[in-house]
Amino acid sequence: MKYRLKIEVKLKPGHSDPEGETTARLLKELGYRVDALNVSKVYSVVIEAESREEAITKANEMCRRLLANPTKDDYVIVGEEER
Repeated sequence: MKYRLKIEVKLKPGHSDPEGETTARLLKELGYRVDALNVSKVYSVVIEAESREEAITKANEMCRRLLANPTKDDYVIVGEEER
């Protein structure tokens, strides 16, 4: 079966987010009342797996091996069967 995975990788609390800080500052300069802004990456992956659990397990492995830095990143995985 095919599964569509949405993997969001974001900085752990306490880590600086220069891109988010710059974007927030620029939005304020444009007149928006922005209190805070954080940047994250979202990966959309379609993968072959026997079950949803296997697809999630593979996604966790992808994050540990490449997509996320465990020192500074957290990640969330959402998976559903591809239709």
